[in-house]
Amino acid sequence: MNIPAMMSEQPPCLEATALLNEVALLPHMPSGDSVQQVILVQVNPGETFTIRTEDGHIQCIQGPAHVPMMSPNGSMPPIFVPPGYMSQVVEENGVRKVVVLPHSAEFHPSMAPPPPHVPHYMHHHPPMLHHHHVYPPVPGSGELPPHFIHQHPPPHIYTEQEALAHGRNSLIHQDERAMKMQEHLRKRLKDRQLGVPNNKLNSPPPSPHRSYSPGVQNGYGKGHLVSAMPTGPIKPKHAGKMRSTPPAEGQTPDSETDVNRILELLSNVAKPTVSEIQARSAVLSWNLPLTPHNGEKNGDHTAPSLCYEITVSNNGRNGVFKSVYLGEETTFTLPDLKPATDYHVRVSVTCSSVKGPVSEAASFTTECSEPDPPAPPKLLHRTKNSIVLQWKAPNDNGSKVTNFLLEYDEGKQRVFKECYYGHAKQYKVIRLSPSTKYAFRIAAENDMGMSAFSEVVIYHTAGSTPPAPAPPRLARVGVTWLTLEWSSPSGASGEETLTYILEMEEESLGYGFKPKHNGEELSCTLKNLHRSTSYKFRVFACNIEGRSSPSEVVEYSTSPDKPGAPGKPSIKGRSHTRCLKIVWDPPKDNGGAEVTKYVLEMSESLNGSKWDMAYSGSARECLCDNLSPGSWYRLRVYCVSCGGQSQVSEVFSVQTAAVAPGPCQPPHLAGRPKPREIPLRWASPAMDGGAPVIEYTVEMSETDQASRRQLYQGPETDCTASNLLPGQTYCFWVKAANQAGYGPFSDTWEASTAPGSPEQCRAPQLSVQAATCVLVSWESPACNGAEVIEYRLEWGGTKGCMQLVYSGPALSYEVKGLVPSTTYYCRVQALNIAGAGLFGEVAMVTTPAAVPAAVSVLEVLEEDSLPDPLPSLSTCLAVQWQEPCCHGADIIGYNVDFGERQPLSVGRSTSCVLKNLQPDTTYRIRVQAVNGVGAGPFSHSLKTKTKPLPPDPPHLECAVFGHQSLKLKWGEGPSKNQLTSSTQYCLQIEDKNGRFVCIYSGPCHTYKVQRLSESTAFHFRIQAHNDAGEGPFSHVYTFTTTKSPPAQLKAPKVQQQEDNLYEVTWEPLQPMRGDSVVYTLHRISGRDIEQVYKGPETSFLFRNVQLSCEYRFRVCAGRQYQDSGVTQELWGPYSPSVAFTVQRQEHDPMVATEPAGGEQAVARGSTMTDEQLTLLLLVGFAVVAILFAVVIQYFVIK
Repeated sequence: MNIPAMMSEQPPCLEATALLNEVALLPHMPSGDSVQQVILVQVNPGETFTIRTEDGHIQCIQGPAHVPMMSPNGSMPPIFVPPGYMSQVVEENGVRKVVVLPHSAEFHPSMAPPPPHVPHYMHHHPPMLHHHHVYPPVPGSGELPPHFIHQHPPPHIYTEQEALAHGRNSLIHQDERAMKMQEHLRKRLKDRQLGVPNNKLNSPPPSPHRSYSPGVQNGYGKGHLVSAMPTGPIKPKHAGKMRSTPPAEGQTPDSETDVNRILELLSNVAKPTVSEIQARSAVLSWNLPLTPHNGEKNGDHTAPSLCYEITVSNNGRNGVFKSVYLGEETTFTLPDLKPATDYHVRVSVTCSSVKGPVSEAASFTTECSEPDPPAPPKLLHRTKNSIVLQWKAPNDNGSKVTNFLLEYDEGKQRVFKECYYGHAKQYKVIRLSPSTKYAFRIAAENDMGMSAFSEVVIYHTAGSTPPAPAPPRLARVGVTWLTLEWSSPSGASGEETLTYILEMEEESLGYGFKPKHNGEELSCTLKNLHRSTSYKFRVFACNIEGRSSPSEVVEYSTSPDKPGAPGKPSIKGRSHTRCLKIVWDPPKDNGGAEVTKYVLEMSESLNGSKWDMAYSGSARECLCDNLSPGSWYRLRVYCVSCGGQSQVSEVFSVQTAAVAPGPCQPPHLAGRPKPREIPLRWASPAMDGGAPVIEYTVEMSETDQASRRQLYQGPETDCTASNLLPGQTYCFWVKAANQAGYGPFSDTWEASTAPGSPEQCRAPQLSVQAATCVLVSWESPACNGAEVIEYRLEWGGTKGCMQLVYSGPALSYEVKGLVPSTTYYCRVQALNIAGAGLFGEVAMVTTPAAVPAAVSVLEVLEEDSLPDPLPSLSTCLAVQWQEPCCHGADIIGYNVDFGERQPLSVGRSTSCVLKNLQPDTTYRIRVQAVNGVGAGPFSHSLKTKTKPLPPDPPHLECAVFGHQSLKLKWGEGPSKNQLTSSTQYCLQIEDKNGRFVCIYSGPCHTYKVQRLSESTAFHFRIQAHNDAGEGPFSHVYTFTTTKSPPAQLKAPKVQQQEDNLYEVTWEPLQPMRGDSVVYTLHRISGRDIEQVYKGPETSFLFRNVQLSCEYRFRVCAGRQYQDSGVTQELWGPYSPSVAFTVQRQEHDPMVATEPAGGEQAVARGSTMTDEQLTLLLLVGFAVVAILFAVVIQYFVIK
């Protein structure tokens, strides 16, 4: 009995209900046919299922778990369901099940399979109500068999992660979580009572997976899960990055005012608009709420960040709404909807951590679609030639299921073929083959189309048990394993799938035959057996009808094991130079057989991989002779029995006794001899005496008969004889030693040193020739056996940084190009064929002072880099230079040459201003430094040019006069050559305070001054400036604006006063600045325009109107003013015209007293203006749009 319970994480303890009084716990399903009624209870994560067993014990099963129940007598037990639920009988695989579902829920057999089976969690619980009747459980223990697992439960509520989260660990901490949840709910309730806004942007969104209802008891509740999708809940979609700021702890009155203002703005959000409605999706869109920024430009504020939340309900406007979207976008596609379902959506806005109220709910209904995939057909009955299948109708998705399509593969495992098409829910497939496997699938069809096929199920037709197979054969044998093979029983069908059960008996245990293999394979390898042990075997053949008789019993034995490794060899007695006596111990494990032979192996090196046999026999000791003195040997031993050869023992290393080494070969040169060194090298002795050489001794003397002295003693085979004299001959001897002692000396070996480099030179002698020239001389040093062929002189300003300035055989050199008043250092080195000697001592000299050096950096200063502005850029130039080297005497001044006869002398300043120059003239400037010694050379020439004079102001004139604007023009246009493109203009106007302010600055030659008063004089002046500077201002120009004409009047009105007398009226205008206003009235008849009135009055009477003739009237206002004693008139625009028509009207014979046929003229004036006509059209369009909206809402959306 599947109970999709919806409970909190810590539900109350489930009490015993009438439903639980009628069922009992079933630990496992019995095999074989049975008439017992099976009921399956699914306990979801976080729920507790309480039952009372047959013996009266109380058991609490914690979810997630599947609890199978069974009725002992096979009848349907009475099921009492809580309010709001109903029971439904479902048959699957021949098992009748009772499914308890809410009234609003639908059974979807095509849902995904339930989560894996979780072991039951049971603990003691207080006693519950008394049971009226108990169905006893089936004896035995174990899990639910695989064929009984429910394949199609109700819609899955919890995800895999949620199910794991409610596992064993959650049971231990369930009470702690319940306390935390209650505390959290109390805090939220308290915040709501205090009026604290709920900041949903800073809190996690509500979980879309589960919806719980209060009053849930024993897996039942009054509410049910609200889901917008048939296959699972809708998860909120977060679009963009939410930006929110948590509210401050203490809010000031200003912050409360801001919150109230934001709440007032957020309450203006309209309900969302639904479009593109389909069976499983719809597009939602909504508008921005009205904010203070709409329609206004404010540079000091930016638009606030808005976050929208969309909630959906499929239980009506008063149902539970679930959040499906949270983000900043204004459109959202609502996916995974149920077809033919009414939905209600609404939107709320959050701004600056303040959430506004939800909008009005918008409703829509999804379209119908094809049915859901049905559940696989169930097997009701089968024979050798037929199979009876039954199925249930799936969810129709708004359109009733009309037909079912059943297909099967004809038992050939090929393409499916139709076997039934109709509206029945049960069908018998006939003309089938016995003991054959068939695959079936089914699909449902309604008016919208065919659904997808169900999962493929496989059923077999009935048959007979197979015959007994032949006894198993021994294929391979090992110490702890046996490989057996067998054949299919004779007479078995080739299409029938058989499985085989191999049983084994070990007589020493006395347990009888036990199964060791069950599968379709025809061979099996049994492992973990005992060595050299006998076992009995038999095999069974099985099919879906049962298993055959056992085969004949056969007996096979495992092989014996090889023995263990013998003990590590050891030496008996002491080590000799030519022989060793070796002994060893037998192995601890002989593998079940006696050892027949021992083999001793020997290796003559410590790292070699070659082993030679030294002994083979049954004894456990051996004498090894003919060995080398002082040599290392490795020994190992292994044994052999009928079980095989053992592993080798541990390696034993031993060394024979050693003797002193033999004489060494005479030494030889290890490299080229040097003037004071001779490198030596020698080889090891040919015979080391059986022990490695650990030390060498080298002796030397000047002659063979002179006394010897020790040169070297150590383990190396090379050394260097140092501190020798160049070109001398020396004698050398060498001997070796090991652990037994020293051997004899080698033969005498003679070697000579190479010639040496010259000795170090003395300090050179320095003689100053001039401020920039010094003479250097030196003496020749000792040559050390080779004549000096070259001298090298190094010269520099510091001791550590000298460079080579001379290389040759001379003993003197004159250094030129020196800097005056500077200290220099020098040294000399001698060279011969042997090499270069050491540098001599360093000598020092200081050159005398001289005139300054030439100025190297000379530049013209720009005006912006000067501390004080120049009087005129056209007649002045500012130059700057860098102070040169003084050459030992301080600089006392500078001479500036710029083309005049006499250079300009300045003090120690490194800059000057050249005045009284010619405008737009090129000059060449150079600078000379002067010190106490004299004047130095001039610098390089700097070519520069003075700027031209600033431009004169242009002539200013007014091109166009207006009553509110003046268009001014100056100059002759940019195309002329008099003014360059760099010329700019500054136009100024005099304000009320008598000051001139700039109203335009730029290169243009025209400018329109706007927002001026009518008939007013304004004063202007203009200035031109370019790269040379700003020119003078022009004289003041005065321009006067014109008078403004009167405004346009509204259309006149025509009214009838008497017969054939009509009055035309129009609106009056106030006098304009003391000037009177007059009016002129025109009558338009066809193309003729006639002035019928001119004067100050606002009405006009006219008569003598022709019948059936249309007239139009228009009026114009004029302004009268005095100009030089002459009255002038300034007329404004004409008003819109008004139509007027006089029609003929006959008298009623019942009322009129005049003769028949008399006529009377009736005036009908069309006084509707253009504005009234436009308003009438807008009202008409609005009415038509409202009617269309009502029709679409009623006929399309509803």
